[in-house]
Amino acid sequence: MDSAFGSTECSVDPSSQPGYRIQMKAVEFTTELGEHSVVSIPSEIAAQLPKAGRARVIILTGDDPEDAEWRNGAYLQFARDDSPDDAVYDNYR
Repeated sequence: MDSAFGSTECSVDPSSQPGYRIQMKAVEFTTELGEHSVVSIPSEIAAQLPKAGRARVIILTGDDPEDAEWRNGAYLQFARDDSPDDAVYDNYR
């Protein structure tokens, strides 16, 4: 499915299906991303992984500083007291 935000794929999470039980062990590490599309697994982490089977890989990257600044500003705006013009809604039921 294509959208204004790019291509997205919709699928059903098998763990949400009745009778399907999935157990996963999380292994976490931090690495540097470079210009090549390769993620290296440190040897001490690789030693913890099973030699065969499936793995689920999730890459989390840092937020864009401008996004964090925008979210902070939006929160501050939300947390401010209402203007006197909005007081008419305070007693609305």
